[in-house]
Amino acid sequence: MTAIASTLGAVTPQSARFDEPLHLRSGGVIDGYDLVYETYGTLNARGDNAILICHALSGNHHVAGLAVADDPKSAGWWDNMVGPGKPIDTDRFFVVGVNNLGGCHGSTGPSTRNPATGKPWGSDFPLVTVIDWVHAQARLADRLGVTVWAAVVGGSLGGMQAMRWSVTYPERVRHAVVVAAAPYLTAQNIAFNDVARQAILTDPEFHGGHYYEHGVVPTRGLRLARMLGHITYLSDDVMAEKFGRLLRGDNLKFGFDVEFEIESYLRYQGDKFAGYFDANTYLIMTKALDYFDPAREAGGNLAAVLARATARFLVISFTSDWRFSPARSREIVDALLEARRPVAYAEIDSPNGH
Repeated sequence: MTAIASTLGAVTPQSARFDEPLHLRSGGVIDGYDLVYETYGTLNARGDNAILICHALSGNHHVAGLAVADDPKSAGWWDNMVGPGKPIDTDRFFVVGVNNLGGCHGSTGPSTRNPATGKPWGSDFPLVTVIDWVHAQARLADRLGVTVWAAVVGGSLGGMQAMRWSVTYPERVRHAVVVAAAPYLTAQNIAFNDVARQAILTDPEFHGGHYYEHGVVPTRGLRLARMLGHITYLSDDVMAEKFGRLLRGDNLKFGFDVEFEIESYLRYQGDKFAGYFDANTYLIMTKALDYFDPAREAGGNLAAVLARATARFLVISFTSDWRFSPARSREIVDALLEARRPVAYAEIDSPNGH
């Protein structure tokens, strides 16, 4: 089956406007906002065959299908999993992908217009957390006629949203699929995020987050942030296998330009990312990761929080993932078992990291 034939074909993003104020975990308020989303499949009359796919840090609403007709390179980030006859079968399920608040792919965020000033929000956009996203997604579910999610599915930061859904709206989630996530970030992970943010915040082109008005982009900072992040997503084994100590040329240059293949790869990834992602959104997404810690609501007792859930859980980890290691997924599983909640766990042997 060809890449094009295996997809849903061309899909068109939609936008929903919400004028009811959204009160945020930080104490801030967003008076009105837009959410960009895509849907695949057909919602049944009961509104209970829907699956929500939650994106990770750099993801968006374009989960499956083609953004540009007949262009397989425009396929959604999980196109191999979502579509007719695929694991998430759009012949059976109504699948929804949403670009979260604070994102940079059409939903209200730092790069969109602040109605109070007529200029882009920039750093005036309030910090949003995982629970804020879930509340916004719940309003979209109401708008679409979804009564119950057959499943909420997500990887990494998306998996955190699946967990948050299960305890915030337990009556609306039948299954929660949590992939390569953690119940909270370790000090090391927060440290990685802060170094990435500092690269952006100290870029001379950042202009306090209002770089849009100056017609510039903090490319250097965003590029470095992505390079750092990409190192943490790859395992040592896969980096050794793909790059080793291979040189770009035949001989050492004895300088500071690109010499090793791994240097070229990281710079390419950084440049590509800086060309399509927004620096303020990167700051917001990493802070949402840092703040995620549902156990704080019960004095650090994760089992007590997960006891609110009525969903069945599937928790998945990858053996070579050191950013969110299998041990972190097992913490979630152990808490679910302590809370006497139904859970299945799969640890997939993979060399590819996070």
